Amino acid sequence: MELIYRPRRLRGNQVLRKMVRETRMDKSSLVYPMFIIEGTNIKEEIPSMPGQYRYSVDRMEEKLAELCGAGVPAVMLFGIPARKDERGSGAYAEDGVVQKAFRKAKEACPGLYRIGDVCMCEYTSHGHCGLLHGQDVDNDSTLELLARTALSQVQAGADMVAPSDMMDGRVAAIRRLLDQEGYADIPIMSYAVKFASSFYGPFRDAAGSAPAFGDRKSYQMDYHNRREARKEAMLDVQEGADILMVKPALAYGDLIREVKDSTGLPLAAYSVSGEYAMVKAAAQAGMVDETGVLCEMAAGAYRAGADIYITYFAEELAECMDRGLIG
Repeated sequence: MELIYRPRRLRGNQVLRKMVRETRMDKSSLVYPMFIIEGTNIKEEIPSMPGQYRYSVDRMEEKLAELCGAGVPAVMLFGIPARKDERGSGAYAEDGVVQKAFRKAKEACPGLYRIGDVCMCEYTSHGHCGLLHGQDVDNDSTLELLARTALSQVQAGADMVAPSDMMDGRVAAIRRLLDQEGYADIPIMSYAVKFASSFYGPFRDAAGSAPAFGDRKSYQMDYHNRREARKEAMLDVQEGADILMVKPALAYGDLIREVKDSTGLPLAAYSVSGEYAMVKAAAQAGMVDETGVLCEMAAGAYRAGADIYITYFAEELAECMDRGLIG
């Protein structure tokens, strides 16, 4: 048969396949999300996320050492306080759990890049991401506390802050306060396109952040909406975001690509707790090959346009890159 074009010519062996690979990735793009709980000598497994743990500040060094050893360059810290109140005061307390964690991480692994998740939901008694006005989250009064939270994390040792609350105007409020306090060089990675997703269930178990009433659909996005995703991203660009994020990752490759192409900013994709839990459950049931699936999911996010991949599988992916299974 006379065929001019034979795409299989470039698939003949592994060397050639990797030579012409269109999507490339390495460990420098990985970020590991980590839960830090108040208390001492705590390392407790999260039931809905097998293999993931809550660490007290005095036990977190062992995990940080694992990450550094695997070549994972960055960690994102989530705090779980012992006490919560309506104003989420633990989020911006100088001696709050996540502030202590940043100081410990800076001391224990100074070469590890430290990112602070900026939100109120883990710290409020009602589990919502801001101050309440009746049964509604009050957007504008929340902005000051989000900015204070970001500042407190930076003062404790965060290299970057990442607001995840989805309040309108929070990037501008954080940028303004950081600049005023002499931290103009601290970048903001905005959870710009964050959907009200069923994929977050295990995280809320891990962080104890489920809403006490209602849901978060009045501030997190409707997952049907494509144009709104672009609008949210562009607003955060205008407010001074340095990096944008799409969350979740698995079902949103189209929006990863659209936001990347529309803004030109570096883009992060967060492979969330539900994605992790589904892979773990299916693998434990013998239904899928865990390593193969986690590699394929990651490649899909990078192929869509992600520059940064936030994942609970960060160590496993780093190992797969070392073994040449992905990258």
